Amino acid sequence: MEFDVIIGGVGGQGTVLASRLLGAAAIEAGYFVRTAETIGMAQRGGCVTSHVRISSQDAGSVIPLKNADLLLGFEMGEVVRNFNRLSPTGKCIVNKYWINSVPVSLGLAAYHYKDIEKFISEHIPNVHYVDAHSLAIEAGTSKAVNVVMLGAAFGLEMLPVTQDLMEEIIGQHVKEKYIDLNIKAFRLGLNAIQTR
Repeated sequence: MEFDVIIGGVGGQGTVLASRLLGAAAIEAGYFVRTAETIGMAQRGGCVTSHVRISSQDAGSVIPLKNADLLLGFEMGEVVRNFNRLSPTGKCIVNKYWINSVPVSLGLAAYHYKDIEKFISEHIPNVHYVDAHSLAIEAGTSKAVNVVMLGAAFGLEMLPVTQDLMEEIIGQHVKEKYIDLNIKAFRLGLNAIQTR
């Protein structure tokens, strides 16, 4: 089963870790996986895009335009930046949260989140919104947004990996003292989609 996932966020949101967790779970499930990252000034809140290609033996690591089955938008503006890689039948999960860029924080520009939300609604037919930031805080830290979003992806029941395996992989890749927090974050994200 070929399955392409685009993860778009900004530096510090754990985009790359999310792609590595998903890739590791898919490998453990027996799939061939390729990943790639595009990182622009990530340490300063710049855009970060991760590509995860499952069953990709005969394909490159970068997902072509209009080919992704799933777009995980950790930040609303990054959904707009990456929506052109989503296939017409693909699904999108948007963290209903925005992060001000440096020019916005300095008062030199404005973040028009209402316009961004309208653009997403007009251009992506199959979109789901999740307040991943609040759910991550509920789990114990705002830094768990990435795991909440992975949980939401599993809530759509599209990924070729089981929930149990994903939770096992999370347990293997985070520090022991943060395992319970991350499992809680994952399940909160999953439930946020399944209870809609």
